[in-house]
Formats: sequence, C-alpha cells, structure tokens
Amino acid sequence: MCGIVGFIGNRDCKEILLYGLEKLEYRGYDSAGIALINEDGVKVFKEKGRIADLREGVDESVMASRGIGHTRWATHGVPSKVNAHPHQSTSNRFTLVHNGVIENYDIIKKAELADVNFVSETDTEVIVQLIDKNVNSGLSVEEAFRKTLSTLKGSYAIGLLDAQDQDTIYVAKNKSPLLVGLGDGFNVVASDAMAMLQVTKQYVELMDKEVVIVKKDSVQILKLNGDKVERSPFTAELDASDIEKGTYPHYMLKEIDEQPFVMRKIISQYQDDNGQILLDEDVRNAMLAADRVYIIACGTSYHAGLVGKHYIEKFAKVPVEVHVASEFSYNMPLLSEKPLFIFISQSGETADSRSVLVQVKEHGYKALTITNVPGSTLSREADYTLLLHAGPEIAVASTKAYTAQLAVLAILAVDVANAKGIKLDFDIIQEFGIIANAMEALCNDKDRFDMLAKEFLSTTRNCFFIGRGIDYYVCLEGALKLKEISYIQAEGFAGGELKHGTIALIEDGTPVIALSTQEHVNLSIRGNVKEVVARGANPCIISIRGLENDEDSYTVPAVHEDFTSLVTVVPLQLLSYYAALHRDCDVDKPRNLAKSVTVE
Repeated sequence: MCGIVGFIGNRDCKEILLYGLEKLEYRGYDSAGIALINEDGVKVFKEKGRIADLREGVDESVMASRGIGHTRWATHGVPSKVNAHPHQSTSNRFTLVHNGVIENYDIIKKAELADVNFVSETDTEVIVQLIDKNVNSGLSVEEAFRKTLSTLKGSYAIGLLDAQDQDTIYVAKNKSPLLVGLGDGFNVVASDAMAMLQVTKQYVELMDKEVVIVKKDSVQILKLNGDKVERSPFTAELDASDIEKGTYPHYMLKEIDEQPFVMRKIISQYQDDNGQILLDEDVRNAMLAADRVYIIACGTSYHAGLVGKHYIEKFAKVPVEVHVASEFSYNMPLLSEKPLFIFISQSGETADSRSVLVQVKEHGYKALTITNVPGSTLSREADYTLLLHAGPEIAVASTKAYTAQLAVLAILAVDVANAKGIKLDFDIIQEFGIIANAMEALCNDKDRFDMLAKEFLSTTRNCFFIGRGIDYYVCLEGALKLKEISYIQAEGFAGGELKHGTIALIEDGTPVIALSTQEHVNLSIRGNVKEVVARGANPCIISIRGLENDEDSYTVPAVHEDFTSLVTVVPLQLLSYYAALHRDCDVDKPRNLAKSVTVE
C-alpha cells in the first residue's frame, strides 16, 4: 500500500516526481522520498510524514533528469526517515523503491546476507542488498536483478537505480500494481496512471513476474527467464481535472457530491438505444449458468456485497453468499456444483481478493470483477468485468465507489431477472433517476448534517448504528465511515441484536443512529430505539418520507423500498465527514489507512 513513481528523460524531474507522489499520497502517507541520479551520483531525500514535508527537504539546486520516488504506508518497521524509501545498498551503488511484502525476507537476511549491516527495519532493504551481492558475484545488473526476483516470495513493485548507469531504471512487478508510461524523449513509471497524467496518457500494462528495462527512448519487457515480451500500450481514459479538488476543501466532500452524476453515468453506460438495461451477454450467461453466487470483497466493498446479495436473490432468484476475502482465502467453504464468483473492489488491486481469485482460477471456476479501474489486476485476471464508471476516487474513505457498486449490482440482478422472464415492479432506469435527484437534495442539505454531527458526534467516545434488513447493511457501512475518519469507536448492529449483549454498552448520552426505511420492520426498529433510549441513549433517527415520525432527526426523500440503501448512506457519509471536521481529523488521509490495499 505504497506509491511509486519514476522518470527518465531529458529534463529536470524533481517536480514531476513530487507532483506524482502527491497524486499517489492516498496510497500511503507516513513517509516519502525521492532519489535523483546525475553525473555527480545519486542523491536521496527522505522524510517522515507527508509529501509536503519531503518538498521542504529536497535540495532545489540538485538537477537530474532521472529519478524514482515513493510514498509509504508502513508494513515492516515504524514510520520514520530511516525506514522511508528509497533504500540503498551498503555500497551505495543501488537505490530502490518497493511496494508490497516480501514474505521470506527474514530467511534471505539470515541465509544470504548475514554479513550485511542493515540500516532499516524494512523487508525492502533485503532486495537492494541482495541485488548488490549478486552483482558482486559477477552477474550483470540485469542478471542480478532477475536472480534476486526469483528468490523473493511475496508481492512487489520495484524501481531500481544503478549509480554506474544513468541511462536505465530497472522495473519489476508481482501482485502489486505498476505501469510504464511512454513519452516523447522520456518514459515514466507509476503505481497508478493518475500520477503521471501531467506528462503522458500512454501506458504499458505490466504482468506478474515481468522485468522491464526502462530507458528514455525505449522500454524492454522480459520474463524472469530473460525471454522478451511484446505488448502494445493503452491510453489512460482519465482527465487530469477529475483528480483535482477544485473549489472543494476535501476530496471526500467532492466525491460525495459526485454521486448523483455517477448514478446518471451508470445509467448511460448500461442501457441500449431503446433505454433498456443491457449487460455483456457473457456476463449474463455466466449468471444464468450458476447455481450459487459467491461475492468476495473487503471493507466497504463487502458491505456493498451484502446489499448486492439482497438484489440478486430478490430480483434474479439466485442464492448468494457474501464472504470477507481475507477469511475466504484461508478457509474456503464447501462450494456448490456450479459456482460463479463476483469480486468487488474499487481499485481492482485488493490483495486479499486477488488471493481468492488465484485459487478460484486454479479450480477452474468462472469469476466476474466489479471495479472502478479498467485494466486493474482483478479485472485482467477475472473472466468478466463490470466497470463502476465512478471516476477517480482519491479520499481514503470510499463514498461514490460504494454507491456505484450498489448500482451496478442492482443492474446485474435486474438484467438476469429480465433474462429469466421475471417481472419486477419497477423500471430501474426510472428509479435510478429518482435516486440521483434524491442524492442531490441530500448533498444540498449539508448545513443540516453539519449541525447533526456537531450535536451527536463532536465529543462522543463511541457510537452505535442500528437497522433491520438492508438498513442493517447500510449501518455497517455508516459505522465504518465514522470510525475511519473521525476515530470514534463505531459499530453497526442489526436492531434486534442489541439486546443480546451489546445493549450493556449503552450509557447516558451514547449516540445511537437508527435507520428506518423499510415499512415491514419500521415498528420493530422504532421499538429497538425505545429500548436504548430507556438506557440513556441519545437517538438520531433517519427515516424515509412516508415513514417519518415527529421524533426523527432527518427524513430522506422517498425512493423505491429496495433501493433505499443508495440514499440513506449519503447522510451517514456526510455525518462522518462533519464529525471528522469537528474533531480536527484529516478527512482525506485518516491515520493508519491507505486507499488501495495491495498487501495481504
């Protein structure tokens, strides 16, 4: 969960690298560094903290047209200047940046590098020291690089500089994302295309266990055995303006506000010329052939999967199981005879989910990825892909990607229902239009959510969310958002479960946020609210128009009962946002978290 950039060309690259790291800071922001190489050798600048801290430490007088950079989310070793990347070999000849986790680093350290004086606590330093040792044994740099990679177990995206060769950046990838960008008289390296949109939109996709020799006027891709690989570039379909905050104080607020647009974008992408829902025929046939669907996801995407289960089972009449990827990877349950796996991931790079996908493919099962990033690892390696079309999501706490996931899952369920001849009581295109309008109304009522956050969440130590049915699934997501960015201990519960133990935690003034949007459980959830109020809780009831009562704190616009999750989550997102502001938290970059979870 780190970001890598690199540049080799014919102009000073300091600002290019720093700007690129700023665009990747959502991937890690506990430390950062760059290495610049010129005729005077390699200059390394590292700092604990944000890219802004690194900027202050970079010597502006150093001019270099080659360099690599890194922004870190710590896995091995505490956040510090010493543990920050780039790391150098003892000889100072080799300088390296790395994203991923080397699982056998300690074995290598003891077996092959026992005589090396290590500076950092990282697994990364093992790589650069082993490359140096292999070169000293008589191998060329390329041979030493490939031999070292063959020794490593785990995940890596690597950029390597050789102080004795100013004309090359050595690059490699396994399980962790990395791209090579092509320019006129220069080439770049980046974990994400958005980091280098400032200079190019042409990128070459890298596959696992490939080595790339990057020069300013050439890119050579090799397998670990040295065989050459030919691959055409692709154009990154991103607009640089999409990844700017504009007039917004935070990316999260911008992305919350973009949700109505995303809903309309999804409608436009998944309908035919006659205004009917239309998916890829192969995806539809895979769903029709399955006797059970297994949704695999993590975090926010897992919560979206729970709502997706409701859609697929209710509309398409296909049984669904939803699993946390990190658990499924090591504890695969007994499967049905004809399973279809659906992987949900905003980035398409989630390591836990990819671990499951590898196992699924080994068993010969079909897999569908629902992701926001075309060309991502999960998209490439699955049989089918459905895109979210949400645009870049920069804030660590996911908002518009979550609602996009719900929307695409609903479309998938409706498409399969239509193929089966199942009659539904709604027109999903029409309903999504109503939902987009409701989202706009909620986004335009920010002052009210600011006031509610101040009233209920500005000073509390903990908070509970309760709901029933699909409201419960939204409560899980609401609690996650709140804990992610405000650091309030927040938990989501099925309303009826509180009295089976958790109600013991209710104290005077404890905020309990309750969702009530389902008529068939409306009285039940309101009864649960009475139970916590009797123990001293401070209730914040969010209802839907038509079910509202005088004691409710907020009423959302009416939408079809099956799609309330798409609108009720918006108030919870805004409450979390304003709670974080009132508590002086870093909204876009909460502590200890990274956007793209590329390590297991």
